[in-house]
Amino acid sequence: MSAPVRIPADVDMPDRLIGPLTARQVAILAVTGLVVYTGWSLTRALVPVPVFLALGISLGAGAAVLALGQREGISLDRMLLAAIRQHMAPRHRLAAPAHPAPAWLSAATTGGDPRSVAGETPTFAAELRLPAEAVTDTGVIDLGADGLALVAVASTVNFALRTPTEQQALVASFAHYLHSLTAPVQIVIRTHRLDLSAQINELREQAGRVAHPALHTAALEHAEFLAHLSEQSELLRRQVLLVFREDLHTAGSPTELGGPSPWAMLGSVMGRRSAATNDERGGGRARRAAEVRLIRRLGDAIELLTPAGIMVTALDAGQASAVLAAACNPDTLLGPSAGLASASEVITSPNGWQHNYAAAPDHASDDDWNYHEEDDEATEAGWAQ
Repeated sequence: MSAPVRIPADVDMPDRLIGPLTARQVAILAVTGLVVYTGWSLTRALVPVPVFLALGISLGAGAAVLALGQREGISLDRMLLAAIRQHMAPRHRLAAPAHPAPAWLSAATTGGDPRSVAGETPTFAAELRLPAEAVTDTGVIDLGADGLALVAVASTVNFALRTPTEQQALVASFAHYLHSLTAPVQIVIRTHRLDLSAQINELREQAGRVAHPALHTAALEHAEFLAHLSEQSELLRRQVLLVFREDLHTAGSPTELGGPSPWAMLGSVMGRRSAATNDERGGGRARRAAEVRLIRRLGDAIELLTPAGIMVTALDAGQASAVLAAACNPDTLLGPSAGLASASEVITSPNGWQHNYAAAPDHASDDDWNYHEEDDEATEAGWAQ
């Protein structure tokens, strides 16, 4: 009879290669030691030993801190690489393609400096590229070659007010759902600002239609209370989301130990690279199959979490777009809406006139920017009337 094997709770913990050191830590320390030894071999006839020891100890201590140090579960070498990438990346990201500015605008901003090159795109700005490419009409998020994703909102349950028997039943129901998972599921708990202006305005409008004076007074007092609460404190709202994700290709057959075989892992990597090509050749069959798997997984979540009192509801296209917009700009005071204009859409006024400051296509010249003075004249005439 074989002895039981203890599995750590943190399944994402990296394997230890030498003692408590992982492969990444061993590589950093080994490369640092090789550099120090090479430097000593090349400069031992020129640099005194105390000076080289001071430099070598400083370099070794820095490498040890970089390899062994962590902050909030992230190693310092990863944080250093992320800082370097962030420093070298452009400071501004544009949702629309960065078109070159016309010559007259470049001359105006540079003060007519002849050394400035007209029509150049600023080097500090770059096009914003998000993992999500589009949101379909059914609410499925298109991740391009990485597959598809589906976002659902889950209700909450007051666990503390339940009896011990009910708490055990809730834990068992949730554990049953976790044990049934065959693909990763992300549980996102997001907190965003709560705007009560709509409720306050509705209370004030409906108060005048109430016949009873006491109800009229109560509605106005409640509206004033909500307004005072919004002014005195920052109201927050918590939302629990379930994110299901599916690749465009199916996984290979598992091995005896339950994990993917090396050939399946190699096929997974190659499948990601050729997913877009296979999708075009297959006429969207891979995406349709991925959507079917997402819907089936959503149905399983609804069926298994309902006994625990957790209601799971899939987000439609507008709600999914609003969640993505809020995640990209969490500090905005404006609520996201599905009716927002796209990056390439020209915004028009309610009167129908078009303020054409939009850039021309790439093949057009700098003088082809769609700006018409007659539009401004018509606008001024309309305001005068």
